[in-house]
Amino acid sequence: MVVSRKRKELSENYPHAEEVFLFKNRKDAFEENIFKNVAVAKVDVKVSKAKTTIALLKMVFFLKSLSRSVHDQEHHHEPVAEDEVETRINDGGCTPLTVWRKSLLISCNGFTVINSCGDLVYRVDNYIDRPDELVLMDGSGKSILTMRRRKKLGVPVHNWFVYEGEVGNYCETNKLSKKPIWCVRKNINILQTNHNVLAYVFRGSTNKRHSFVIEGSYTRRSCKVIDRSRKVLAEIKRKEAMVEGISYGVEVFVLNVEPGFDPGFAMGLLLILDQMFP
Repeated sequence: MVVSRKRKELSENYPHAEEVFLFKNRKDAFEENIFKNVAVAKVDVKVSKAKTTIALLKMVFFLKSLSRSVHDQEHHHEPVAEDEVETRINDGGCTPLTVWRKSLLISCNGFTVINSCGDLVYRVDNYIDRPDELVLMDGSGKSILTMRRRKKLGVPVHNWFVYEGEVGNYCETNKLSKKPIWCVRKNINILQTNHNVLAYVFRGSTNKRHSFVIEGSYTRRSCKVIDRSRKVLAEIKRKEAMVEGISYGVEVFVLNVEPGFDPGFAMGLLLILDQMFP
């Protein structure tokens, strides 16, 4: 009542007093609304972080279970004693890798690669859809190889260079002017009789004779890396589900690497194929 009486007296003595009171009430209501929205936003951020953590845990669990299923399918023989495992690996079994065409980072495109034990061995995180530079990292995030699209007069072409480590535009090692160790050229010769060839792999950037050839169909996840003697060094194939009626599609597939061939380089070739044949 006292406040109302004072408000009435002010309104009689000052014509604009009522407008001042209304403005103050609106200001107080606006500030209160802001505080409520900030509190709700903080809760939403906490919930979002929790959901992201849960999603990552589910992804890792899925990858490990998926890798074990791949390993089980490719080894139907009887169980091997632990002391025989190392001998068998050294004697010459291929290295099976499960490749998932998805980054572990929610906001990125890329690849996640695990071995038969469910351990993360390679990863690729891209912030753009069709990059001209790809960096292959190991499970700890260390750069292993950099794949860069060759450019002529500033225009990207179908050739890719492979460098050791990281040689990006913002990397200190770029100042050393590293030379490419491999060059991968897409097969665009329509007059060639063998249309099964996807790309040729050359050692360095000036060698005119290819060291390897990649044949098959990457879009169908069925291709091989072959040397000049026609020996298969690595193979990309679709992941077959153990349960009938379930398909992994083209997002989850298998990379088998033969003994003596670098799995990291095989994965680098796979990344280049993914850019050549989107």
